[in-house]
Amino acid sequence: MPPHPKRKHSKGRRDRRRAHDALTPQNLVACTNCGEKHLAHTVCPNCGHYDGREIIEIKKEEKG
Repeated sequence: MPPHPKRKHSKGRRDRRRAHDALTPQNLVACTNCGEKHLAHTVCPNCGHYDGREIIEIKKEEKG
């Protein structure tokens, strides 16, 4: 059998251990071309632009 702790760890000690477990929010920036929010340093999934240039050609679906 594995060893068991002799004493209970306090709530403060437990919480200090978990201090780095919090999720960090994603850094979203507005696209300079369309204004849509996207991750920084990535191509905009809405319009396909990055750093003022069109990198991916996005085809618009026409309803009709």
